[in-house]
Amino acid sequence: MRVLISTDIEGVAGVFHTQQTRAGNPEYERARVLMTREANAAIDGAFAAGATEVLVNDSHGDFRNLLTDLLDARAQAVMGKPRYLSMMAGVEGADAVCMVGYHSRAQGRGILAHTINSFAFARVAFNGMELGEMGIYGALAGEYGAPVVMASGDDVFIEEHRPLLPHVVYVQTKRASGNTSGTSLSPAAACDAIRNGVIEGLRTRAAAKPFVLPTPVAVRVQTQTPALADLFCQWPTLERIGSVEVGITVPTVEAAVRTINSLSAMSALLR
Repeated sequence: MRVLISTDIEGVAGVFHTQQTRAGNPEYERARVLMTREANAAIDGAFAAGATEVLVNDSHGDFRNLLTDLLDARAQAVMGKPRYLSMMAGVEGADAVCMVGYHSRAQGRGILAHTINSFAFARVAFNGMELGEMGIYGALAGEYGAPVVMASGDDVFIEEHRPLLPHVVYVQTKRASGNTSGTSLSPAAACDAIRNGVIEGLRTRAAAKPFVLPTPVAVRVQTQTPALADLFCQWPTLERIGSVEVGITVPTVEAAVRTINSLSAMSALLR
Protein backbone atom coordinates (compact mmCIF):
# COMPACT_ATOMS: atom_id res chain seq x y z
CA MET A 1 0.00 0.00 0.00
CA ARG A 2 1.46 3.34 -1.12
CA VAL A 3 0.47 6.34 1.02
CA LEU A 4 0.96 10.04 0.38
CA ILE A 5 0.99 12.33 3.43
CA SER A 6 0.57 16.03 2.61
CA THR A 7 1.72 18.26 5.46
CA ASP A 8 0.83 21.90 6.00
CA ILE A 9 1.61 24.00 9.08
CA GLU A 10 -1.37 26.24 9.94
CA GLY A 11 -3.39 23.32 11.33
CA VAL A 12 -0.56 21.99 13.51
CA ALA A 13 -1.21 21.95 17.27
CA GLY A 14 0.27 25.03 18.94
CA VAL A 15 0.43 27.14 15.75
CA PHE A 16 -1.67 30.33 15.92
CA HIS A 17 0.26 33.26 14.43
CA THR A 18 1.74 34.13 11.04
CA GLN A 19 5.19 34.50 12.64
CA GLN A 20 5.08 30.77 13.28
CA THR A 21 4.51 30.10 9.57
CA ARG A 22 7.20 32.30 8.01
CA ALA A 23 10.92 31.68 7.88
CA GLY A 24 13.31 34.12 9.51
CA ASN A 25 12.20 34.12 13.13
CA PRO A 26 12.60 31.79 16.13
CA GLU A 27 8.88 31.01 16.36
CA TYR A 28 8.94 29.54 12.86
CA GLU A 29 11.90 27.34 13.74
CA ARG A 30 9.94 25.90 16.65
CA ALA A 31 6.78 25.47 14.58
CA ARG A 32 8.59 23.49 11.89
CA VAL A 33 9.71 21.06 14.58
CA LEU A 34 6.05 20.62 15.60
CA MET A 35 5.14 20.14 11.93
CA THR A 36 7.82 17.48 11.52
CA ARG A 37 6.64 15.64 14.63
CA GLU A 38 3.05 15.53 13.35
CA ALA A 39 4.35 14.24 10.01
CA ASN A 40 6.25 11.52 11.89
CA ALA A 41 3.10 10.55 13.78
CA ALA A 42 1.28 10.15 10.46
CA ILE A 43 4.15 8.11 9.01
CA ASP A 44 4.16 5.81 12.01
CA GLY A 45 0.40 5.36 11.73
CA ALA A 46 0.67 4.57 8.03
CA PHE A 47 3.22 1.82 8.55
CA ALA A 48 1.26 0.47 11.52
CA ALA A 49 -1.75 0.17 9.18
CA GLY A 50 0.22 -1.80 6.59
CA ALA A 51 1.80 0.78 4.29
CA THR A 52 4.73 -0.49 2.26
CA GLU A 53 5.76 2.95 0.95
CA VAL A 54 5.15 6.41 2.40
CA LEU A 55 5.86 9.75 0.73
CA VAL A 56 5.63 12.95 2.79
CA ASN A 57 4.85 16.05 0.77
CA ASP A 58 6.00 19.32 2.37
CA SER A 59 2.99 21.45 1.45
CA HIS A 60 3.59 24.78 3.20
CA GLY A 61 4.91 28.01 1.70
CA ASP A 62 8.10 27.35 -0.24
CA PHE A 63 7.73 23.61 0.42
CA ARG A 64 10.97 23.30 2.39
CA ASN A 65 9.88 23.39 6.01
CA LEU A 66 10.17 19.81 7.23
CA LEU A 67 13.35 18.98 9.11
CA THR A 68 14.45 15.99 7.10
CA ASP A 69 17.12 14.97 9.61
CA LEU A 70 14.31 14.47 12.14
CA LEU A 71 11.92 12.77 9.71
CA ASP A 72 11.10 9.07 10.15
CA ALA A 73 13.72 7.29 8.05
CA ARG A 74 11.15 4.89 6.59
CA ALA A 75 9.53 7.70 4.60
CA GLN A 76 10.66 9.74 1.61
CA ALA A 77 10.25 13.54 1.53
CA VAL A 78 8.83 15.48 -1.44
CA MET A 79 10.14 19.05 -1.12
CA GLY A 80 10.81 22.25 -3.04
CA LYS A 81 9.05 24.16 -5.80
CA PRO A 82 7.92 24.67 -8.50
CA ARG A 83 6.22 21.33 -9.07
CA TYR A 84 3.16 20.66 -11.20
CA LEU A 85 1.08 18.81 -8.61
CA SER A 86 2.08 21.15 -5.76
CA MET A 87 0.60 19.89 -2.46
CA MET A 88 -0.28 16.57 -4.13
CA ALA A 89 3.10 15.84 -5.71
CA GLY A 90 3.69 12.13 -5.23
CA VAL A 91 0.02 11.19 -5.63
CA GLU A 92 0.74 9.22 -8.80
CA GLY A 93 0.11 5.58 -7.93
CA ALA A 94 -0.93 6.35 -4.34
CA ASP A 95 -3.58 4.15 -2.75
CA ALA A 96 -4.58 6.77 -0.18
CA VAL A 97 -3.86 10.34 0.88
CA CYS A 98 -3.61 11.80 4.40
CA MET A 99 -3.63 15.56 5.01
CA VAL A 100 -1.89 16.78 8.16
CA GLY A 101 -1.91 20.34 9.52
CA TYR A 102 -4.54 21.68 7.10
CA HIS A 103 -6.69 24.78 7.69
CA SER A 104 -9.91 26.64 6.92
CA ARG A 105 -10.43 28.28 3.51
CA ALA A 106 -10.08 32.00 2.73
CA GLN A 107 -12.74 34.10 4.49
CA GLY A 108 -13.29 31.22 6.91
CA ARG A 109 -13.36 31.61 10.69
CA GLY A 110 -10.54 29.17 11.29
CA ILE A 111 -7.04 29.76 12.59
CA LEU A 112 -4.82 31.35 9.92
CA ALA A 113 -7.53 30.72 7.31
CA HIS A 114 -6.57 31.23 3.66
CA THR A 115 -6.58 29.48 0.30
CA ILE A 116 -3.12 28.93 -1.22
CA ASN A 117 -2.09 32.61 -1.18
CA SER A 118 -3.59 34.99 1.37
CA PHE A 119 -2.18 38.05 -0.45
CA ALA A 120 -3.77 37.12 -3.77
CA PHE A 121 -6.99 35.15 -3.26
CA ALA A 122 -10.14 36.02 -1.34
CA ARG A 123 -12.09 33.06 -2.75
CA VAL A 124 -11.46 30.18 -5.16
CA ALA A 125 -14.27 28.18 -6.77
CA PHE A 126 -14.25 25.16 -9.08
CA ASN A 127 -17.50 24.54 -10.97
CA GLY A 128 -19.29 27.04 -8.73
CA MET A 129 -18.15 25.30 -5.54
CA GLU A 130 -16.07 27.42 -3.16
CA LEU A 131 -13.10 25.33 -2.09
CA GLY A 132 -10.23 25.51 0.36
CA GLU A 133 -6.97 23.68 -0.02
CA MET A 134 -8.39 20.35 1.14
CA GLY A 135 -11.14 20.51 -1.47
CA ILE A 136 -8.82 21.65 -4.26
CA TYR A 137 -6.14 19.06 -3.58
CA GLY A 138 -8.63 16.38 -2.60
CA ALA A 139 -10.12 16.80 -6.08
CA LEU A 140 -6.66 16.57 -7.63
CA ALA A 141 -6.02 13.35 -5.69
CA GLY A 142 -9.41 12.10 -6.86
CA GLU A 143 -8.47 12.75 -10.47
CA TYR A 144 -5.54 10.37 -9.88
CA GLY A 145 -7.87 7.81 -8.27
CA ALA A 146 -6.64 8.31 -4.70
CA PRO A 147 -9.11 8.90 -1.84
CA VAL A 148 -8.34 11.21 1.07
CA VAL A 149 -8.78 9.01 4.14
CA MET A 150 -7.57 11.22 7.00
CA ALA A 151 -7.16 14.95 7.68
CA SER A 152 -6.15 17.02 10.72
CA GLY A 153 -6.67 20.67 11.63
CA ASP A 154 -8.90 22.93 13.69
CA ASP A 155 -12.64 22.58 14.28
CA VAL A 156 -13.63 25.12 11.60
CA PHE A 157 -11.55 23.31 9.00
CA ILE A 158 -13.37 20.10 9.89
CA GLU A 159 -16.83 21.74 9.84
CA GLU A 160 -16.13 23.17 6.37
CA HIS A 161 -14.93 19.94 4.83
CA ARG A 162 -16.95 17.16 6.45
CA PRO A 163 -19.97 17.75 4.14
CA LEU A 164 -17.66 17.68 1.10
CA LEU A 165 -15.62 14.62 2.10
CA PRO A 166 -17.75 12.80 4.68
CA HIS A 167 -15.83 9.50 4.65
CA VAL A 168 -12.58 11.09 5.88
CA VAL A 169 -11.34 10.42 9.43
CA TYR A 170 -10.93 13.92 10.88
CA VAL A 171 -8.57 14.70 13.75
CA GLN A 172 -9.15 17.98 15.59
CA THR A 173 -5.87 19.42 16.84
CA LYS A 174 -7.28 22.72 18.14
CA ARG A 175 -10.41 24.83 18.46
CA ALA A 176 -10.56 28.27 16.88
CA SER A 177 -11.82 31.31 18.75
CA GLY A 178 -10.43 33.75 16.18
CA ASN A 179 -8.09 34.03 13.22
CA THR A 180 -5.03 33.97 15.47
CA SER A 181 -6.43 32.51 18.70
CA GLY A 182 -7.89 29.31 20.07
CA THR A 183 -7.34 26.29 22.28
CA SER A 184 -4.87 23.59 21.27
CA LEU A 185 -4.13 20.02 22.20
CA SER A 186 -0.62 19.51 23.48
CA PRO A 187 1.78 18.49 20.70
CA ALA A 188 2.10 15.02 22.21
CA ALA A 189 -1.67 14.52 22.39
CA ALA A 190 -2.07 15.80 18.81
CA CYS A 191 0.57 13.37 17.55
CA ASP A 192 -1.14 10.45 19.28
CA ALA A 193 -4.49 11.46 17.76
CA ILE A 194 -2.97 11.85 14.28
CA ARG A 195 -1.29 8.44 14.45
CA ASN A 196 -4.56 6.81 15.49
CA GLY A 197 -6.50 8.74 12.85
CA VAL A 198 -4.18 7.58 10.07
CA ILE A 199 -4.47 3.97 11.24
CA GLU A 200 -8.27 4.20 11.28
CA GLY A 201 -8.43 5.97 7.92
CA LEU A 202 -6.20 3.46 6.18
CA ARG A 203 -7.84 0.42 7.74
CA THR A 204 -11.26 1.59 6.54
CA ARG A 205 -10.09 2.99 3.18
CA ALA A 206 -12.09 0.38 1.26
CA ALA A 207 -15.17 2.44 2.11
CA ALA A 208 -13.57 5.70 0.99
CA LYS A 209 -14.30 7.13 -2.45
CA PRO A 210 -12.07 9.52 -4.38
CA PHE A 211 -13.45 13.07 -4.53
CA VAL A 212 -14.02 13.53 -8.26
CA LEU A 213 -15.14 16.76 -9.92
CA PRO A 214 -16.76 16.77 -13.37
CA THR A 215 -14.65 18.18 -16.17
CA PRO A 216 -14.04 20.60 -17.78
CA VAL A 217 -13.51 22.75 -14.70
CA ALA A 218 -14.77 26.33 -14.50
CA VAL A 219 -12.27 28.17 -12.31
CA ARG A 220 -13.37 31.41 -10.65
CA VAL A 221 -11.07 33.51 -8.47
CA GLN A 222 -12.00 36.50 -6.33
CA THR A 223 -8.85 38.53 -5.89
CA GLN A 224 -7.95 40.62 -2.89
CA THR A 225 -7.70 43.82 -4.95
CA PRO A 226 -8.67 45.11 -8.43
CA ALA A 227 -4.96 45.52 -9.18
CA LEU A 228 -4.48 41.77 -8.84
CA ALA A 229 -7.35 41.15 -11.25
CA ASP A 230 -5.66 43.61 -13.66
CA LEU A 231 -2.44 41.63 -13.36
CA PHE A 232 -4.02 38.21 -13.77
CA CYS A 233 -5.81 39.29 -16.93
CA GLN A 234 -2.45 39.71 -18.63
CA TRP A 235 -3.04 35.96 -19.12
CA PRO A 236 -4.72 36.14 -22.57
CA THR A 237 -7.38 33.45 -22.01
CA LEU A 238 -8.39 34.61 -18.53
CA GLU A 239 -11.74 36.40 -18.44
CA ARG A 240 -12.43 39.51 -16.35
CA ILE A 241 -15.79 38.82 -14.68
CA GLY A 242 -15.91 41.75 -12.28
CA SER A 243 -13.78 44.28 -10.46
CA VAL A 244 -12.13 41.59 -8.36
CA GLU A 245 -13.17 38.38 -10.11
CA VAL A 246 -11.52 36.48 -12.93
CA GLY A 247 -12.27 33.13 -14.52
CA ILE A 248 -11.16 30.48 -16.96
CA THR A 249 -12.39 27.04 -18.01
CA VAL A 250 -9.79 24.28 -18.21
CA PRO A 251 -9.98 20.59 -19.18
CA THR A 252 -8.89 18.92 -15.92
CA VAL A 253 -8.50 19.50 -12.19
CA GLU A 254 -4.73 19.30 -12.65
CA ALA A 255 -4.94 22.15 -15.16
CA ALA A 256 -7.08 24.11 -12.68
CA VAL A 257 -4.50 23.61 -9.91
CA ARG A 258 -1.65 24.61 -12.19
CA THR A 259 -3.59 27.72 -13.23
CA ILE A 260 -4.24 28.80 -9.63
CA ASN A 261 -0.62 28.26 -8.67
CA SER A 262 0.57 30.21 -11.70
CA LEU A 263 -1.64 33.13 -10.66
CA SER A 264 -0.25 32.86 -7.15
CA ALA A 265 3.28 33.15 -8.53
CA MET A 266 2.27 36.13 -10.70
CA SER A 267 0.94 37.96 -7.66
CA ALA A 268 4.49 38.40 -6.36
CA LEU A 269 4.85 41.23 -8.90
CA LEU A 270 2.52 43.39 -6.77
CA ARG A 271 3.91 42.60 -3.33
